[in-house]
Amino acid sequence: MAWALSAVIAVAAAAGCSGSAGRDDAPHGALPTYGAYDINPRPADALRSGGTLTLPITQMITQFNYLHVDGATTGTWTVDTMTEPRLFARDVNGVPRPDPAYLRSAAVTKTSPQVVTYRLNPKARWSDGTPLSWRDFAAQWRALGRGDQRYPVADPSGYDRIGDVRQGSDPHEVRVVFKRPFADWQQLFTPLFPAAAYATPGQFDRAWQGRLPITAGPFTLGSIDRTTQTITLVRSRTWWGPHPRLDRVVLRVLDPAAALQAFRNGEVDVVNAATTEAYQQLARAPDCDIRVGSAWDEVHVTMNGAAGPLADRTVRNALQQAVNRKALADVAAEGLPVKVPLLGNHFFMTDQPGYADNSGRYGTYDPKAAARALERAGWHSRGAGKPRVKDGRSLTLRFVLDANTNRLGLDLAQLLQQMLAGVGVKVDLLKVPADAYGPKYLNKGNFDLAIFRFVGLTYPSSTYAIYHSPQGQQVFENYGRVASADVDRLLDRAVGTLDVKQARRLYNQADAEIWSLGHDIELYQRPQVLAVRKGLANYGVPGLGDIDFTRVGWQK
Repeated sequence: MAWALSAVIAVAAAAGCSGSAGRDDAPHGALPTYGAYDINPRPADALRSGGTLTLPITQMITQFNYLHVDGATTGTWTVDTMTEPRLFARDVNGVPRPDPAYLRSAAVTKTSPQVVTYRLNPKARWSDGTPLSWRDFAAQWRALGRGDQRYPVADPSGYDRIGDVRQGSDPHEVRVVFKRPFADWQQLFTPLFPAAAYATPGQFDRAWQGRLPITAGPFTLGSIDRTTQTITLVRSRTWWGPHPRLDRVVLRVLDPAAALQAFRNGEVDVVNAATTEAYQQLARAPDCDIRVGSAWDEVHVTMNGAAGPLADRTVRNALQQAVNRKALADVAAEGLPVKVPLLGNHFFMTDQPGYADNSGRYGTYDPKAAARALERAGWHSRGAGKPRVKDGRSLTLRFVLDANTNRLGLDLAQLLQQMLAGVGVKVDLLKVPADAYGPKYLNKGNFDLAIFRFVGLTYPSSTYAIYHSPQGQQVFENYGRVASADVDRLLDRAVGTLDVKQARRLYNQADAEIWSLGHDIELYQRPQVLAVRKGLANYGVPGLGDIDFTRVGWQK
């Protein structure tokens, strides 16, 4: 399962608060330590029973199957982990813990071959009354792990290493037998989807379009209002686990500016404050806390290597050297209470064990070297301010942007446009509708450049889908189609290596090759700065962990 939440730079825009993050004119502090969190933890008896939490999202969810290539977004992840089984939840340090509402236990019970035995909670049932069983696990494995092109999956990692799924000693036990070892087995089957709505390609795709056919979580779908662009989740009457404090959670589609204003008007309760304009307006605003922490969150520019000028690796490498990454990170850091560090690694964050800077010359700003490389590739200069030409064609690239991209995203795109113009690359900025950005542009390879984030990838194996060689029409999450057999080989070994130190060495070897391939222009680690309505408890920045929505609520 992919933890990658492909989300545009616009992800949840900002809104207003004074809080614990300090003065908005204070010098930048250090990035919070690995796993640092800020959620205002409170016990259940300190919270009111009932109430509504309203969250902004950047686009309407049309595909509620998170494991579908069109469903791998932050909004879908939020909904699915509240409404479908989340077998494991990560703590603030990213360590997975079994959720007792679904699991009595889960462990590797054999190593040759690797066997994982799950003991299900007998109370766990789907909304149609069917108990959770091995059949649900088997349907999910068959959809994701058997290479069936009829299933448009986001990420087969781990599932493709399973050889069999069967019932254990009784109906409440599941045995998953691996044909090849998989170190991050806890990331699989979260969310778990019901076999009754997952067993065929049609169900995998169409059963989840605009609806949740079957659920098994603390919340269920209350309504979808496409006029007001809201999705309402309500307490599930069939839920057997800890009683949620909230009555409902409302997801409301808002662009960044509208989200900021909505927060000020009391219409939403949370908003991103990790931009200059947002933080400046929120740092001293009433009825608001600023919550700061560190998470797996990287910003990059993907290059489409499948066609056009960027199909040439030399040109992609030239673009890497033509971009002043530090200047872009400085723009992102302006006015914030924390630093925004450059990233030299695609698998580990700067404050994460295993991190090494493998960027080398490909992460070093050197416009002269970039210009020489473009000349070698046959793209000849026509003088300052003019795009290079080759065989009568000009070196022009389409930079596709989500229409909801916020001010920071636009600033970064425009700065990158100027930097590339300096070496003779013309960049046209193209805004496209938010609901088309993923399915019609990223997923289809209908772009030259695109800026967005991957977040939450604390399981390093879940990054494999981003760098995996495409298979036919299946590109996984490698939207730029840039890959190599060497990267596949290294990552295939890394995800099956149970020795953590050896696995980290393999990931770093793959990372060096990814930089050399010119897969993308890796930029920086995005800090977590969140504006939250005062009195909201157990919500905010969970470090490397997950929010437990059964515990989220309003203080008495």
